Amino acid sequence: MRIKKWLCALVMAVSVSQLHAPAQQSATKPVSPEQKARGLLDAMVTALGGQAWLDMQDYEQHGRSSAFYLGQPTGGIVEFWSFHRVPDFDRYEYTKKRDVIQIYTPKQGYEVTYKGVADLPAVQQQNFLRSRAHSVEIVMRSWLKDPNTLVLYEGQTMVERRPADKVTIVTATNDAVTFEINPETHLPLRRTFEWRDPLYKDKNEEAEEYDDYHVIQGFPTAFAVTRYHNGEMVNQRFLYDVKYNTGISATMFDPAKVPPIKH
Repeated sequence: MRIKKWLCALVMAVSVSQLHAPAQQSATKPVSPEQKARGLLDAMVTALGGQAWLDMQDYEQHGRSSAFYLGQPTGGIVEFWSFHRVPDFDRYEYTKKRDVIQIYTPKQGYEVTYKGVADLPAVQQQNFLRSRAHSVEIVMRSWLKDPNTLVLYEGQTMVERRPADKVTIVTATNDAVTFEINPETHLPLRRTFEWRDPLYKDKNEEAEEYDDYHVIQGFPTAFAVTRYHNGEMVNQRFLYDVKYNTGISATMFDPAKVPPIKH
């Protein structure tokens, strides 16, 4: 008798759970493509260092840079030291003597040599400032603050035979950047953006691929960065050393305050 009562109670419990199951499933809303995209971007920021990465003030890098033409190395390899002060001040020192200095302020680029201070070529300035304006740092710290910015999930892709989640961020002025993110580490594998040539009116695609990550002071840092223009490799940069939040002085980015360089 007790066994029959127990079996009846079990059957009733299973029946009630089955009745409620569809209701519970229908109450769970599917994740929208925008929610998925924003979740991936949040995970990327967390992987890069979270709030500490967002609050970063500056960094220094030492490495070498190689140029390519039509995807082939030109043989030009140069050692460099670079200094970046958030959000838009950069300084590069080239050659072992560090006697060729290029400085980029928010809107201008200068070169300092033993000959003195001169403006960098207009095309070089535009290319650098455009790339910096679409950097991972600028997009994640600035673009997403605008409520009119649109975030899209575009499915999975491959970056150098590695799977990636593709997310595109579009501003109210129709400027866009695409990130391809490692689904396991959540670190960026590639950043891509397009721009229209003001003279010829054709579109150009700029891409950067990030590899060989090392954790420096808690920040995963890509020690290998490869740049592409319209699908062709144009530059590779390999780092030897990186330092974060060293308190770089603003005077480092004033070309008038660079000490005279000996010939």
